[in-house]
Amino acid sequence: MNEVQYEVIIIGGSYSGLSAAMALGRSLRKTLVIDSGKPCNEQTPHSHNFLTQDGKTPKEIAFLAKKQVKEYETVSFFHGKAINAKITENGFEIYTENGETFSSKKIIIATGITDEIPNVKGFAECWGISLIHCPYCHGYEYKGRKTGIIANGDKAVHIASLVKNLTEDVTIITRGEASFTDEQKEKLAKNNIQIIESEISELKHQNGMIESVIFSDGKDVNFEAVYAALPFHQHSEIPEQLGCEFTDFGHIKTDQFQKTNIPGVFVCGDNSSMMRSVSSAVMTGNVAGAMVNMELVTDCF
Repeated sequence: MNEVQYEVIIIGGSYSGLSAAMALGRSLRKTLVIDSGKPCNEQTPHSHNFLTQDGKTPKEIAFLAKKQVKEYETVSFFHGKAINAKITENGFEIYTENGETFSSKKIIIATGITDEIPNVKGFAECWGISLIHCPYCHGYEYKGRKTGIIANGDKAVHIASLVKNLTEDVTIITRGEASFTDEQKEKLAKNNIQIIESEISELKHQNGMIESVIFSDGKDVNFEAVYAALPFHQHSEIPEQLGCEFTDFGHIKTDQFQKTNIPGVFVCGDNSSMMRSVSSAVMTGNVAGAMVNMELVTDCF
């Protein structure tokens, strides 16, 4: 077992984890960031809606963030994957995939989520590039383009309402029988939104840029961008191991200060928020770091 006792261990070193680390480093807290170096937006070409960083690649933002966090001497990094956690008398023990063990008084879980990508040819290659999840993050770049939405029911209507503001040419692809109320059907028709109920067999693309959607009935429809509302699961099993509560959507429940129902456990980033963006991750990470420091202050002051 590693003999170093940390005040805080952050599991996950992407945007929310680094933001929490900066807040703790500036408060002189002995902090360890455990990160496997595999962010969920790895192949996304550009990040948006983040002041001073608009249009930068996620990799550029993460590189600069880590460089800045490393300036704080109480923060250290461990490259590896945390796979297990245990509550102890003095806090927590974290176990990594390669057999290392670290201990701390508090932990921040910033591990994100994993999208459940369907087994459709071209889907994985386009995900995050021209097959996108959020009109706020990527919609402006595809304004005025012919756009598809892979979703059904309330989710499809919600996304369509946002996308219709960016382009007039919108088609919903339900991949099976559409499940809209009469009122929703009327609203979609009023906004000239087409509905295709056929299953998808392939996304035809060039280097992740969608050219068309091929359906199981042989129909081939050209699109320049497609939104997809995908299911997801937590990237890490550690929150469940510790007994954290989850929302009906699958996010980790927190209070307004990013605190979970388990004492000493905070979470931040995509694992606990429907607002899935770099700027939101940075904000929740900053809150988590500040609140953990406040707990540490309260414990000993």
